Amino acid sequence: MHDELSRLYATILARRDNPGENSYTGYLFAQGLDKILKKIGEECAETLIAAKNADNRETIGEISDLLFHLHVLMALQGITPEDIAGELAHRAEKAGNLKQFHQTDKNS
Repeated sequence: MHDELSRLYATILARRDNPGENSYTGYLFAQGLDKILKKIGEECAETLIAAKNADNRETIGEISDLLFHLHVLMALQGITPEDIAGELAHRAEKAGNLKQFHQTDKNS
């Protein structure tokens, strides 16, 4: 999966640096941060709905859309897939870090 995400990121960078006519990625960069964040929010909500509906095919599509838009945000802000992989590797080294949560009445 890392190879596919790296290829996706490279394609996004190429389209950022050489926006083509009718390029959705170029459009997102031209619209800026607010548009990209709006799309991430939309895709996140759609992912939640698809998962709640237990439709794996739709959930896979929505997760893919969300990952695409997250990679656009990363490219905009100069964050690389390697930056994310490094953070995930760092977190994987941690153990026993479950936070204590307050008990709440979920019926109220």
